Amino acid sequence: MSPLSSPPISSLVAPGKCQFSEDFTAVPLLERTSVSATTSLLKFGLPDASQGLGLSTCAAILARVEIKGEGVVRPYTPISTNEEKGSFHLLVKHYDGEMMSDYMKKMDIGPTLEFKHIAGNVKIQAPFKAQKIGMIVGGTGINPMIQALHHILGDADAKNEVSLVYGSRVSTDILGDEMLTKWAAENSDQFSLTVKLSHEPADSAWDGERGYINKDDLGKHLPGPDMGDDVMIFVCGPPPMYDVFCGPREEDELKGLLAEMGYKKEQVYKF
Repeated sequence: MSPLSSPPISSLVAPGKCQFSEDFTAVPLLERTSVSATTSLLKFGLPDASQGLGLSTCAAILARVEIKGEGVVRPYTPISTNEEKGSFHLLVKHYDGEMMSDYMKKMDIGPTLEFKHIAGNVKIQAPFKAQKIGMIVGGTGINPMIQALHHILGDADAKNEVSLVYGSRVSTDILGDEMLTKWAAENSDQFSLTVKLSHEPADSAWDGERGYINKDDLGKHLPGPDMGDDVMIFVCGPPPMYDVFCGPREEDELKGLLAEMGYKKEQVYKF
C-alpha cells in the first residue's frame, strides 16, 4: 500500500534507533511514483531489509549527493512509518534550480543515494503533551506533520485534537491532499483540515479558501494562546512563512503574527 493511501499508523521509536547512523550510507532507489507535475513519491531501500527505518517522530534524515564536484546535502522527513519493513518513502517536490530535488527527479531505479541521521534532526517527540495542537504548514512542510498525525490519529490512547492550516500555491500542489482529506473526514472529532491556495486560477473548480494564510485564519482555526501548556503550535514551511508567523527558524525568540496574538515561545515549535 502506498503511504499516500495508508490509514494513520502509530509506530513510535525512541531517538537513537534509526537504521541510518551519523555516517552516510548508500541505499538504492526502488520505486518512483509521479504524484503531480511537480512532486514524486520515492521509495528507497534500507541497510537492513528485514527491519523498519526506526526513525523517531517528526525527525528528518539527511540526503547527500555529489553534483559537479560539489557535495549537496538536504534534510527530508519520510512520510512512511516504522511499520514499513526494508524501505521508506519520501514525498519530494521538485523545485526549479534546487539541486537535490532536481537530481532526485532524474534518478533511475537502482542507483543509490546516501543518507544519514543525526541527533540535531530529532524534533519534539510523541506522545505530545498538549491537548490541542495547531499546525501552520506550507508546501513540503506537511511531511513532519504527517508523521505527527500518524501517531495522533493512529493511537486510540492519543487524545490530542489537531487543527491544520495548510497553505499551497495551487490545488495540484497540495501534497498528500487525498490522504489528509480522508483522515479529516474519518476523524472529524479529532482532526480538522483547512487548505488555502494563493495562486489558484480564478476559473478553476476549487471551492475552498484562496489567498495567503493570515491572522484571521489563525484566530479562526487554531487553538488560542490562553490555554497555556494545553496548546502547542507547530510551524513548518519555507523561510518566508517563519518570518510571517513566528520569526526565523534558527532564532529562539518568538516574533510575527503568533507573538502579536499572545502566544508564548514555549507554545510554538519551529520545525
